[in-house]
Amino acid sequence: MRMWAATVVLTSSWLIAGVMASISKPINATLAFTDNAMASSQSISQLSNTKPIAVSKAEFGVLRVSLNGKGNFTPTTRVLLNQGGKYGWRIQLKDYKGEVTWREVLRLPKRPETWATDDGENFSVSKDGIEAVTKRTELVSNGVIENFWTITPGDPGGKHTIQVYVDDRLIAAFEFEVISLRS
Repeated sequence: MRMWAATVVLTSSWLIAGVMASISKPINATLAFTDNAMASSQSISQLSNTKPIAVSKAEFGVLRVSLNGKGNFTPTTRVLLNQGGKYGWRIQLKDYKGEVTWREVLRLPKRPETWATDDGENFSVSKDGIEAVTKRTELVSNGVIENFWTITPGDPGGKHTIQVYVDDRLIAAFEFEVISLRS
């Protein structure tokens, strides 16, 4: 009942404010109406996170996982073609908490023997087999989004590219080379 009364009071205030617009500055507001009298905390957090996404840091590199399971990220643009090696990106979003949906486009110099993911995310491969698109929605608490690939037998060496998008806006692009120590 209180939520309904508050809505009526706020709506009346905004209508009156519209009439008095010549006297005061306009108010930019985002309104959300729910069927429930109480808004969920998730809805409130989504409303508070409508600002544009800004990137404070974007890095590409390799991830080495120690025996105790801790990852050590090393920025680089050269990746050794070693089975089991991990490469990928890490992006720090500026002052961002909440849910974010990102899309990654990985382009290889030629088709690998296989494509696979182990997370069951939204994943597709181009008809020519050299480009993969991964889409993931995740809850971000520390502002970091990341994705890593594991090198498997049949992966090609050469120049690769990764583009990362949020809300169909390119937020980072990485060019790197996968190299073999064998001649």
